[in-house]
Order: sequence, then structure tokens, then C-alpha cells
Amino acid sequence: MPPEPCAPAINHTKTSRAYGLDDAAFTRTADLVRRACGIKLSQTKSNLIVSRLGRRVKSLNFPDFHAYLDFVESQAGRDEQRKMTSLLTTNVTRFFREPHHFESLRKDVLPRLAAKAKSGAEVRIWSAGCSSGEEALSIGMTVLKLCPDAPNLDVRILGTDLDPMSLQTARHAAYSAASLENVAKDLRDQFFEPVDDGSSFRATSRLRDLVTYAELNLIEPWPMQRPFDVIFCRNVMIYFDNATQSALWPRFAAALRPGSMLCIGHSERLSGPGATQFEAAGITQYRRL
Repeated sequence: MPPEPCAPAINHTKTSRAYGLDDAAFTRTADLVRRACGIKLSQTKSNLIVSRLGRRVKSLNFPDFHAYLDFVESQAGRDEQRKMTSLLTTNVTRFFREPHHFESLRKDVLPRLAAKAKSGAEVRIWSAGCSSGEEALSIGMTVLKLCPDAPNLDVRILGTDLDPMSLQTARHAAYSAASLENVAKDLRDQFFEPVDDGSSFRATSRLRDLVTYAELNLIEPWPMQRPFDVIFCRNVMIYFDNATQSALWPRFAAALRPGSMLCIGHSERLSGPGATQFEAAGITQYRRL
């Protein structure tokens, strides 16, 4: 999902009254979002709700947030509920974010996986919470740099996210020159080509074809049946409450082959029963026992 622009400064009391976001409306919104996708919204997020949903409420001709929420909670409002959760999802991403994970992937993990793939076995890597595709493509570039024949082997990267608009951007895979600043020049030259007037660059088909994208709500059942060799789930769990995090870690463990790698965000920690299923293998990097 592309980075959201910073919301302008808002007079909380005045704006909340104008849009009808009283305490009851905030509580309803926060509860609905938590039930829908596990994301927790603290009271400090009131301005965020107003700035991101206020125009939506007005454009649909609802008189206030309560009327809008009545619709969202109805059977007819199921699609709007998806739009609402998408609008309230905060997403910040960039290429090769937290580079130590990609260095470990290159040096410690991929040589073994490349040998495995060349022997005819499958290799599967998952970017959970892939946003607008930068993380999945960073993984793809790392794979192709070490194993150029990966497209001819059974090597696949899955990118999933809650936000369909972000996934649309990921599938198109066109990015501004500024967003590619963290990509080394040799990788930019090899895996991106200018689009139109050269103001943006699109991932080559060789890189794009290595990644498959799908919409997925992490708190709902996962359709994937086969285990993964690497999972990146970074800076996603921080948006969930402790109970949701504790419930998800064992599911990630179950989705990994024994000995495989899980990478999480720099401010995240394993918790609950799932923590016993991993051992530390680097900075915010864990190996499935």
C-alpha cells in the first residue's frame, strides 16, 4: 500500500463535532475495525478517522458518522466496510527497508534455497502485509541476483495485503525515481525500465512474474496449503492488540517448514505460545524449530 500523506493539523473538538464523530461513534468505528481486521485504534486516532473517512461520509450523503456506521454494519454495506478498513490502514513502506533482513537472506538463506530449487524442489517466500509491492520486489531482486535462473525453477514469492488499492499498485509495479533511491544502481538498471517520460520506472516482467499478489485478511482463514521457506511479516503486528498477535504467531509457525525463517519489524516481538516455536537467528529474525 502506498504511503499515506500526513493528515493536516485538525482542531479535534471542532472537526469531530462537525462530522459527528463523538465518543460513541469513535468506539463503534474502533470496534468495527478491530472485528474486521484485528487493527486496534486508540483514542488518539480520532483525527485520523475524521481526516480519512470524513470525505467518504459526506460523498455518500450520510448526515454523520453514526448513519455511515449503520450502513457499514448492515448486509448492504459489506463492500463499504472493506473500503473503510482500507482507508484506515496506515502503510509506510520502501524498497529494502530494514536491510539486514535482505543481507541475511542473501548470505545465509538463499544459497541453501537455490540449491534446493535446482534439485527440483519448490521454494516459497511470503511477504505478509506487502503494501504496494516494494518488499516483495526487494525479495525478488535478492533472489534473482543470487539465482538468475529462478524464473525457470519452482521459485515463487507471494505478496498479500488487506488493501485492494495497494495491491493494484503492486501488480502494476511502477514507482517514482525517488522511491527507488534505496535500490542500488546495478539493481535499478537490471530490474527496472523507464515508463513514459522517465518520471517513473516499472519492474521488468522477469521480476514481476516472480511475484503473485492476493488480498488477504490475516485474522481470517488462510487459503495457502503448502508451507513456506521464508516469511516476511514486518511492521504489521504492531497494529494488532496483544491477543491478536499471540493468536497469529503460532499460525505463522505452522505455515513455515521446520528450520525456515521468519522476519518481523524492528519494534515487534514474538509473544504468547508461538514464541516457543522459534529461536532467535539474527536481528528480529527467527528460525522455526
